[in-house]
Amino acid sequence: MKLKAVVDLSLVVNATTQVYPGDPVPLFRPHSTIEHDGFNLLSVSMGSQTGTHVDAPFHFDAAAPKLDELPLDRFVGPGVVVDARRAGARGRITWDYFAGLEHLLVAGTIVLLHTGWSAHYGTEEYFANPFLDADACARLIALGIRTFGIDAINIDETPDDDHPGEGFPVHHLIADVAGVISENLTNLQSIDFADPLISLLPIAFEAADGAPVRAVALQMTD
Repeated sequence: MKLKAVVDLSLVVNATTQVYPGDPVPLFRPHSTIEHDGFNLLSVSMGSQTGTHVDAPFHFDAAAPKLDELPLDRFVGPGVVVDARRAGARGRITWDYFAGLEHLLVAGTIVLLHTGWSAHYGTEEYFANPFLDADACARLIALGIRTFGIDAINIDETPDDDHPGEGFPVHHLIADVAGVISENLTNLQSIDFADPLISLLPIAFEAADGAPVRAVALQMTD
């Protein structure tokens, strides 16, 4: 096997990175500089769910596995990109969106929900994201899917004063089976080849609810 292409699916993390309401804002500052210390070293402060990241089950269930307790194969596998761009603002991604893909939805597959919502990143509209329907999530879990990704800030509906949401049912369903969620993906439209290999490997934080990732799609050839 040879590597033909690498597609970056990750947001850049900096001081202006958009975060979930109430989460820590990233702070980057020089700790050491070449001029004063002979080398550059950056001090970084941010939340575990900053930028493109994965959620461990522990994020929504205190009795569920933490990030470092999950097998690494939860974060790497063949990907299926589901076109959900017609869902729109606060649109529900129901089982209908998976029609014709059933033969690909098998254990070990990473399901990527392409909503196109990353185009709204950096605006208030980004919080009005489309979201995965709980019944569709349960059906995917029944097929053996354990890793889910979305190009939006939340795989559930993001609540606000006018939209209370449903209590993050998809997060709970996936946590119940020790599954993984990746959020704030981007550039999913660039996966324009069949059978992508997806890597969502996180920073190896100990006992964490999640961690940033450098998410990529790999095109492999014989």
